[in-house]
Amino acid sequence: MALMITEECINCGACEPECPNEAIYEGGVPWELNGETHDPISDDIYYIVPEKCTECVGHYDESQCVSVCPVDCCVPDPKHQEDHATLLEKVRKLHPDQKFD
Repeated sequence: MALMITEECINCGACEPECPNEAIYEGGVPWELNGETHDPISDDIYYIVPEKCTECVGHYDESQCVSVCPVDCCVPDPKHQEDHATLLEKVRKLHPDQKFD
């Protein structure tokens, strides 16, 4: 399951540099995947791109955005439910030059 940032976000930016997949963007900033630029998902608060979020599977034992968020606004996204195998496959596609178990 991808994660999302709720409206309780205080725009502190603590989460953005922690994401190993560069899936977190500041509100209003376009996001990129495979050389294509997309419109921002949110204009007001930081947001997580579901296509790039792997809940840190392959990188860490826990989601880094969740662990650093001071207001606990990084939560599972019910619209993007994925099992561990799917998240692992996604991280392999995002980082084809690395090996993940």
